[in-house]
Amino acid sequence: MARPLLASSLTHYWRASAFIHSHRGSTARVMVSVGPVELSIKNKIESALKPSYLEIINESYMHNVPPQSETHFKVVVVSEAFSNVPLIKRHRLVNEVLSEELSSQVHALSIVAKTPTQWEEGTKEIEKSPACRGGFGK
Repeated sequence: MARPLLASSLTHYWRASAFIHSHRGSTARVMVSVGPVELSIKNKIESALKPSYLEIINESYMHNVPPQSETHFKVVVVSEAFSNVPLIKRHRLVNEVLSEELSSQVHALSIVAKTPTQWEEGTKEIEKSPACRGGFGK
């Protein structure tokens, strides 16, 4: 199921992964600390791709890892750098920017990479990631 994003206009937007908490239809704002891996991802993407919209979601809690882990992320990146670039090359570009994190701390990275025009013309909804299957092909 897709969830609507809070930003309605195309502006630079970054949300700490657990800043917005929704429970049974109500939404509460909760301040959380952003871990060093998430902050590194944010800084590197901002520096390299100059996004007009950036959302980083720490999905580690959905997996069999210790609390407060930073191993599984989804990034939503809207950037002019993706104009006239095929989707696979956009993903490769993000992977290249985050190569250090992917070779050490980050186990999984889901990427949504769009141009500003695609973002504006789309629904601005991000598909929910599937539940963890437990690893080992289960």
